[in-house]
Amino acid sequence: MDGSLLANLIWLVSLAVHLVVIVLALIYIPRDRKPTAAMAWLLLIILFPFFGIVLYLLIGNFTLPKKRREEQARIDTLIKGRAAKAGKLVADESNWPRWFQRIAQQNERLTALPALPGNNATLYDDYQTSIDAMTSEIDRAQQWVHVEFFIVGWDDTTRGFFSAMERAVARGVEVKLLADHVSSKKIAHSKETFAELDRIGVKWAWMLPVMPFKGKYQRPDLRNHRKIVVVDGRVAFMGSQNLISRDYDSEKNIKRGLKWQELVTRLTGPVVASVNAVFLSDWLIETDEDLADVEHVRVSDLPVDTSPDAVVCQVVPSGPGYQTENNLRLFLSLIYGATERIILTSPYFVPDEAMVYAITTACQRGLEVQLFVSEIGDQGLVYHAQRSYYDALLEAGVKIFLYPAPFILHSKHFSIDDNIAVIGSSNMDIRSFSLNMEVSLLVLGESFVADMREVEQAYRDAGRQLTLEEWKREPGKATFLDGVARLTSAVN
Repeated sequence: MDGSLLANLIWLVSLAVHLVVIVLALIYIPRDRKPTAAMAWLLLIILFPFFGIVLYLLIGNFTLPKKRREEQARIDTLIKGRAAKAGKLVADESNWPRWFQRIAQQNERLTALPALPGNNATLYDDYQTSIDAMTSEIDRAQQWVHVEFFIVGWDDTTRGFFSAMERAVARGVEVKLLADHVSSKKIAHSKETFAELDRIGVKWAWMLPVMPFKGKYQRPDLRNHRKIVVVDGRVAFMGSQNLISRDYDSEKNIKRGLKWQELVTRLTGPVVASVNAVFLSDWLIETDEDLADVEHVRVSDLPVDTSPDAVVCQVVPSGPGYQTENNLRLFLSLIYGATERIILTSPYFVPDEAMVYAITTACQRGLEVQLFVSEIGDQGLVYHAQRSYYDALLEAGVKIFLYPAPFILHSKHFSIDDNIAVIGSSNMDIRSFSLNMEVSLLVLGESFVADMREVEQAYRDAGRQLTLEEWKREPGKATFLDGVARLTSAVN
């Protein structure tokens, strides 16, 4: 065959294959996917067909396997049944803002967990102090301890926590621990960490394990990002902090001098039962072991705080196991319901269009809107994608405060007006909304928000405000990288 004819034939076949790929992509990719994410995938496949197809086959499915989603729905039904059987606490909802009542109803409809009054919540913004507080509670445990973290590491920072678990096991206390498989497996000294758990007698399991040869597989970048500790059903902790050193035992972080700044809340009261329900759900899904009969906590058995500082709390789990983005719906509802001010704190701030519109609309309604982020980043693509939103936010009137190096402001919380707040594991980014299993705590209470205001003021005192004039002087090279990173962030 003539060489030029063969070359033309190969070119025509390649073109036909490329066209078929594009047509198939147009048919399948937009289904049940946000337009921006679909456009990002289509652009990637059109420009880089082979790479795009392989990547799509690897991470294109943004939901958990059907079996896991069905199990989550079954568990939610069980939780709803238990809540109905136990009966709700008598709460004076007339003191709640009407729109807050509606948001609480929305959350309960999506997660089966109700808003509960009579709780006490304390904030910890010191890294070691929060771990020490958890350690102290484990030392008081009499029946069981539930521990769930995105990342677990045995090091000088957490050694006391591990020792407390060992002492608890020696007393006959059941200690169970869940750790995200991919994220905990890749940290330094991971083998030593989980060997230590085995040695001290902790019963542990991986969350979202990627073990295809053992029949355990889903999209490999879906992660369980929750951070939870529950002791005897009487006290719970949740927030942004992982169970590891402040530098994550990473040589790269140590070399840069990076330190993570966190916020954790300690909870007592009826809401502890809801936090425990999240752990029990995850344990059941990962191990097929139902602990509800022995380690379930009834709301009616928990003390109710009747003091003026008591707060209403509602736990809101979210993630690919649910049919909808529970955390995003909560955040949007709160932002649109705000009447005076919105103060946001997120280490990875890569919002979708709905979130950008909600925040900028709040500015246009005359609200005070502030955003706390880190001055530097630990993840290049996310850091540049986040920066790509600064111009629009500053133009709208958002006040952006930069927390100084070498700290990574990893806290995840925000406050609405003077009496509503959210704290938990969820970032305000597309990954946390769609791909990560997260848990957030909605709080109604002026005392709690007043404590959060002190934390926010500490951020202002430590950092500095980014002005629009300063941002306009950013070099073109940096803003180009920001724009490219923003495009890649939509691929989910």
